[in-house]
Amino acid sequence: MMEETLKEIRNQIDSDLEGVSTEADLVRVKAGYVGKKGSLTQLLKSMKDLPKEERRQAGILINATKNEIEELIEKRSDEIKRKIMDEKLLEEATDFTLPGRGMPVGAKHPITQVMERIVYDFERMGFEVAEGPEVELDYYNFEALNIPKNHPARDMQDTFYITDDMVLRTHTSPVQIRIMQTQQPPVKIIAPGKVYRCDSDVSHTPMFHQIEGLLVDKGITFGNLKSVIIQFVKLTFGEGTNVRFRPSFFPFTEPSAEVDIECQICSNGCRVCKGTGWLEIMGCGMVDPAVFSSVNYNTDIYSGFAFGMGVERIAMLKYGINDIRLFFENDVRFLRQFV
Repeated sequence: MMEETLKEIRNQIDSDLEGVSTEADLVRVKAGYVGKKGSLTQLLKSMKDLPKEERRQAGILINATKNEIEELIEKRSDEIKRKIMDEKLLEEATDFTLPGRGMPVGAKHPITQVMERIVYDFERMGFEVAEGPEVELDYYNFEALNIPKNHPARDMQDTFYITDDMVLRTHTSPVQIRIMQTQQPPVKIIAPGKVYRCDSDVSHTPMFHQIEGLLVDKGITFGNLKSVIIQFVKLTFGEGTNVRFRPSFFPFTEPSAEVDIECQICSNGCRVCKGTGWLEIMGCGMVDPAVFSSVNYNTDIYSGFAFGMGVERIAMLKYGINDIRLFFENDVRFLRQFV
């Protein structure tokens, strides 16, 4: 009896599937067999009324028929989908002679481009690239650089403190200390990387990029420092760019200076240069003997200079951009200019 019923169901599915032309019709047919009220589902429920010795064989037969029907339905579904796709392709006109539409080509961020160019120029002058952690100990970020606790110069940094003894580095100068602790002179390095300060406006962001430089050897003078900086300015802004050095103060250099270049936007004074015709691009100076003492360098034998610049500031001047936030808003219209 069970076998005859299953045979009738199996023959009926072939007939039902022949008349199916849409996915919606196929769903209804499937529900009529294996849905909650489908014929096979009802047979499975009726097994409880069969004698115990017949239930196992009946279950095997019903499940085999169910699997076969589901395979037929899946096959019919594939046929319907293929037919729909073929009809759609026939309806759509395709001109294979048209040129292909290329995928948009990505490019390096303008800050990355400027930083890589600066690194390249200093490498040509014999500097090696050095790196260090962005989460830094207070000792390396401040104390070893002649900025002890409670020193007024700490107020210049606007520091992100993680703990009392750990900070997000406020400059890449800690890299210089780490290198000097493990390497005897001569030392000639640049340290590019991200730095962090609690500051945000048109010319400052909480995260920005710096490149610090350090050269230590016998007989190094301020004249050597000026020569390197002037060469960098010429490579970055052009041969005719004028440079000036203004006396300044930094705890880790003495004497210290700030480096200005003539305004790249105007010739007679503008809002960017505040009418002076000059723009500051970096700080520099001769390494303070107190810094050398923290790394056990003999100041009677060795001297050196250090400098540090903000990459965003260089990029702003190089491209004539008056708001640093444009670099980090990810407006594709802005970034596309630097492809």
